[in-house]
Amino acid sequence: MQNLENTQYFKVDSEPAAGAKVVLAAVYEALTEKGYNPVNQIVGYIMSGDPTYITSHQNARSMIMKVERDELVEELLTEYIRTKEWE
Repeated sequence: MQNLENTQYFKVDSEPAAGAKVVLAAVYEALTEKGYNPVNQIVGYIMSGDPTYITSHQNARSMIMKVERDELVEELLTEYIRTKEWE
């Protein structure tokens, strides 16, 4: 018989996903190699959610689509604040 008084906790281990920092670095490099302005293209993707802003070169488009856009913004803002020494 189960104890229905306590909340059960269930955790599924998933495969490790590439972090936003790693994905942004790879996407930046792929965009640069193809001659795009990486800042403009990444901002376009984050603002619109349209993956066509990101080249498919070096699998960049599929990599960036695996990371939530808010995670990308969080990583960019965290790095900006860290380099400005606001923390």
